[in-house]
Amino acid sequence: MTSPFVLGTPNSHDEIDFEFLGNVSGQPITIHTNVFVLGNGSREQQFKPWFDPSADFHSYGIFWSPYVIMWSVDGTVIRVFRNWESKGLPFANKQPMRILCSIWNGDYWATENGQVKINWANAPFTSHYTNYRADVCVISKGGNDVERCTVPNRNNWFVEPAYGKLSADQIEDLMRVRRDYMVYDYCTDTKRFNGTMPPECSLPIY
Repeated sequence: MTSPFVLGTPNSHDEIDFEFLGNVSGQPITIHTNVFVLGNGSREQQFKPWFDPSADFHSYGIFWSPYVIMWSVDGTVIRVFRNWESKGLPFANKQPMRILCSIWNGDYWATENGQVKINWANAPFTSHYTNYRADVCVISKGGNDVERCTVPNRNNWFVEPAYGKLSADQIEDLMRVRRDYMVYDYCTDTKRFNGTMPPECSLPIY
């Protein structure tokens, strides 16, 4: 699990999830992504990757700017969540975050909807990371200079136009991943939302 999240209360936190949901041995692992804004999540997208994440190291990235959040695997963008504050929708750009990489027990829901339980006889469980890198805009200890990190300029950690515009090749790859490997998208789950879909689901995804 990789979750940059705010140093705040559980009911008002922001969180960006990049998680790997286990399964019984030999069955595909699910990549789970989500966005929480002010404590509200329910924006899940899930993928069955084109490789076995447990077999070798791969590059997993989260690009988070005031304009967009992007998830990538080995340089391929698999998900985009844009800032639609202009449409009255909330976005995770008001609070500083930190990065956590961990293993956690989610077998009450994560493994085949809770059907597969952890075999604790196999403990201890470990995770390994290599070539970790974080390019960030650092907030002061008091956390009062968040705005400095939300205004693009040449003294900041990102410079326009490199704030999340996808190239034609990236868009093609994104749509291919969505078509061939996505197994759940909250924006198509009409039963879950009783037919009243989240507003961003009717807006462009890139």
